[in-house]
Amino acid sequence: MLRIVLPALALLGGATLLPTAPATAAPACVGTPGGGKVKLEVAATNLRNANGEVAFTVYPDDSSRFLKGGSKLARARVKAAAPTTRACFWLAPGHYALATYHDENGDRKFNRTAFTIKEGFGFSNDAPTTLGLPSFQATRFPVPAGGGSIAIRTRYSR
Repeated sequence: MLRIVLPALALLGGATLLPTAPATAAPACVGTPGGGKVKLEVAATNLRNANGEVAFTVYPDDSSRFLKGGSKLARARVKAAAPTTRACFWLAPGHYALATYHDENGDRKFNRTAFTIKEGFGFSNDAPTTLGLPSFQATRFPVPAGGGSIAIRTRYSR
């Protein structure tokens, strides 16, 4: 398969966009095709188990809406499959940010305390989270006119 690494993404942690291939066993996509929309396939990798589900959340190209309640553009919740869980979206070409979390107990909440994150999570571009949440700019990535795919590494703090 032809592999395309966009220079800006390579500098931000190695996120890779791949050309979209015909789906054989892809999950149902969120959104509807047509109207200039293209398919974005997303993979949450490094899941430690197949418990619960994985939530994939797409944010628009607007830093004021990133990670804000009620500001998502689209969300898919998919039964977890270890080590990789996949989802897809029909989106207009452009720029987006993506966040995932492995909802191991299936309560549809990102379980955390003031000191501990209890479930796995990840961001587009594998944006760093060492000193808190990543910036919108660190997670922003392009969806080209031909569609594509992106992998997001799932991280666990415990």
